Amino acid sequence: MKTKIWVALLALYIVWGSTYLGIKVAIETIPPFFHGAIRFFISGIILVVWQRAAGQEMPTRRQWISTAIIGSLLLLGGNGLVAWAEQFIPSGVAALFIASVPMFLVIGEAMRPNGVKPNWQGIIGLLIGFVGIFILVGPSEISGNTTKLNPFGVIALLSACLFWAMGAIYSKSADLPKSSLMNTGAQMLMGSISLFIVSFISGELNGWDVTAVSARSIYGVLYLIFIGSLIGFVSFGWLLQNAPISLVSTYAYVNPIVAVLLGVWFGNEALEPRIWLATAIIIGSVIFINSTRPKVAKQEAKEVVEVTT
Repeated sequence: MKTKIWVALLALYIVWGSTYLGIKVAIETIPPFFHGAIRFFISGIILVVWQRAAGQEMPTRRQWISTAIIGSLLLLGGNGLVAWAEQFIPSGVAALFIASVPMFLVIGEAMRPNGVKPNWQGIIGLLIGFVGIFILVGPSEISGNTTKLNPFGVIALLSACLFWAMGAIYSKSADLPKSSLMNTGAQMLMGSISLFIVSFISGELNGWDVTAVSARSIYGVLYLIFIGSLIGFVSFGWLLQNAPISLVSTYAYVNPIVAVLLGVWFGNEALEPRIWLATAIIIGSVIFINSTRPKVAKQEAKEVVEVTT
């Protein structure tokens, strides 16, 4: 069993760590919001139909509303903005920004009514983490950056972190389906509708030539659907049932490293010393923050897993 756990965990590291590069490839010739709409619509349909055939109950009307809110926050506000930002920002750097989501969760939790306030160790962890973000985006005279990141891409990624934190916090008290995979499928399905709407309203499809879509982009979307979304979530669900949550949760720390390396090896992205420094600081701060917080329940982990995928 231990061998199976480690094999599944390694697969999860690679699968979810590779989704950032997968997004980068997909949006080469497919508009970012539209690619996300297609990805999550197909993935959501497959999961919902599969779970219904397995005997799981369909979401109630109230649960559909809850999954629509969460799906819009996580998949439109979160994943959609990441895809949009990756038009200008390297995929590995985007993954580093998203690795800071737990920092935004701490702040959001502290601001909501009756929320848990961070202790002094948590505050120190937050300050250290934001130093890591500053190293990524700060002025070259101070941070040592040789490549300036697109400011609109940076704003989009920070906004994505905020939306993901809002969705994760809302999911804690929302009425959701008992089945984690049905819940995930419903969120994907409802989130895809929001992505379709924004795609049409934003005008990103104006002038888009469908016939110019490359095979690389198609393969990228297919990879995100069947490997990133489906196999990734099934593997995660199996690990939650067969491995300690403390071990499973390490994917959140490893994924950014995998994303950075894949971006360098296959995406020809620059790897500067400050990126490794920022990686170490951000991930270290997140580990430190999480170590000072109460242990989360397995069910809660299931509900907010979309935060880093």
